[in-house]
Formats: sequence, C-alpha cells, structure tokens
Amino acid sequence: MIRGCGRLIYETKVLCSLPLQLPGAAISSCRFSVRRPCTTEELRDFGLPNATWSQNLKDLYNKFLELSKNGSWKRIPSHNTIAHHLQGDPHETRIGKRMFLRNLDSDGLGFEYCMFFNRDERRMVCLFQPGPYLEGPPGPIPLGCTLFVDSHVNKIEGRKVYSSCHIQSHDGVILHAEATALFIKANQ
Repeated sequence: MIRGCGRLIYETKVLCSLPLQLPGAAISSCRFSVRRPCTTEELRDFGLPNATWSQNLKDLYNKFLELSKNGSWKRIPSHNTIAHHLQGDPHETRIGKRMFLRNLDSDGLGFEYCMFFNRDERRMVCLFQPGPYLEGPPGPIPLGCTLFVDSHVNKIEGRKVYSSCHIQSHDGVILHAEATALFIKANQ
C-alpha cells in the first residue's frame, strides 16, 4: 500500500494548487510539485571513482582493478538497479533500485564504496569511505577514512554456511571490527 501511494505521488506532477492569502498581500497560487525522472536517464555505476574519493580509496581500487585483469577478481558494479550483479546485466531491468541503497544525490555525503569478488577464494572485499552524514557518537571509525572490509566463506556443510569478516584500516594496521556468522540456506 505504501509503495503504491509513493508511486502515485512520484508520478503526479502537481499534487495541489491552493490560493494563498498572506496578511496584507494579494492572493497568490501555491503549488506543490514532484519532479519526474528524465526519460533519457542513464544507468550510473556508483562503484566507480568520483571526486570525493580519498587517495587511499583510489589506491585500493586501482590495486583490485589490476588484480581483476587476470580474471581472478571481478569488480561488482553498483548500478541503480537490483539486477543480479554476479551473473546478470544491470542494463536489462531499468528499475530504480540498487544493491545498496544510496538515498543522497550528492557524492561523498553518505558513503562511497566499491566491491570486488573472488569466486575461487569465496571472498568479497568492499572498499568503503564514510561521509559526514554518517556521523554518530565518537567511536573507532573516523569520517572520511578508508576502510577495507574483507569477508569470506570459511566452509559449507550441507545447508550451513560459515562466514567471517574483518573491517580494518586501508593499510591493515587498525582492526576496527571482526565477526563470524553461521547462515542456514533455506530449503530450495
């Protein structure tokens, strides 16, 4: 229901037109409008470098881009579609969704990231840079720093998938967080 209402509002050019009377002023018209998307909208890959990326983030990106030349690593695009990035073509669907939501139109305010996947090692890395809109209470991860998120599947036993992840500084000197998890595959 909420999605249907949102779509109705989004597709409506003018929601209302009301006369507005301010004390001592003439009657004017007040309009509320919603901007419609351009029909020539291009599919953007948010996992590509932009002007807000730090040098450390660019260096890590270039390192993994070089590793992907021999085919062992694959850069995972972050298009504004929910297409299956490991096997499908994101240009096929044209629906307005992303692998990770990015609700800010300006680069660098929320977060910048890029992901690389290695199928043989069952490993995914995410190069991550938090922006000023992610500020919270003082803690271990400073805004604007470059993080290296390294996750991999340790083993698979039937329906059980054992996984681990480490979040560290770009140079590997500071370990910010680590986690292990057990996932159970649903019956298929």
